[in-house]
Amino acid sequence: MEFTAEVFAFLIAVAFLAGTIDAMAGGGGLLTIPALMAAGVPPVSALATNKLQSSIGTASAFLAFWRGGHVDLRRFALPAAGAFGGSVLGATAVQYVRSDFLAAFVPMLLIAMGLYFLLAPPMSSVDRHARVGPLGLTLIVSALGFYDGFFGPGAGSFLTLTLVALGGLGLVRAIGNTKFLNLATNIAGLLAMMVGGHVLWLLGLSMAVANVAGNQLGAQLAIRFGGRGVRPLLVIMSFALTAKLLADPANPLWDLF
Repeated sequence: MEFTAEVFAFLIAVAFLAGTIDAMAGGGGLLTIPALMAAGVPPVSALATNKLQSSIGTASAFLAFWRGGHVDLRRFALPAAGAFGGSVLGATAVQYVRSDFLAAFVPMLLIAMGLYFLLAPPMSSVDRHARVGPLGLTLIVSALGFYDGFFGPGAGSFLTLTLVALGGLGLVRAIGNTKFLNLATNIAGLLAMMVGGHVLWLLGLSMAVANVAGNQLGAQLAIRFGGRGVRPLLVIMSFALTAKLLADPANPLWDLF
């Protein structure tokens, strides 16, 4: 696909902002996937290209949190393996779904994500006793891995919420270990999409450079301040991008009415 300079620059800027937000609280895909679709990228290719840029960006954020001592590789090795397997299944399944269904499905999921970020309670910054054991946590993370492979936006936030509410981690440690789990889901989803030939490499790698820069900024902000202040922006952006997609009269969702 070819893009005008303005559209290309817009997608690069969105990737930087998404990387910053993703490192702090998750949810960067709420910006990049609708932006790619609004630029005319087919739904599956948008998901695949997003996996490429977010995999590289998440890897950079993971390294920042790991160097800061906020990642427990041994404890979360099994959940990461489950997340990887779930994401492979999800990314494989989405390639067999009709593109017009995905185009109609994305705005509804964005609305759901926006409501989640609007209504979900604040997360604790203090470590507590875990409510589920390693096996239960692995099963939950595997299910979230499937969601991340199939669609993705908000998966990082769901993983962070799971680690805080059920894993007993404080917010910063939960965000750090989420990067480990999210890196597994992103790599798995990217590999499945590569097999299907849906990745736009030049665009994805260009966005990845900006996403890495954003992730580095967001990781430092998260380590210092936590994820405060990000949720309102995610709510605004998810609803704004939903409105952008629904403004297109060719969106298949309108065929339902």
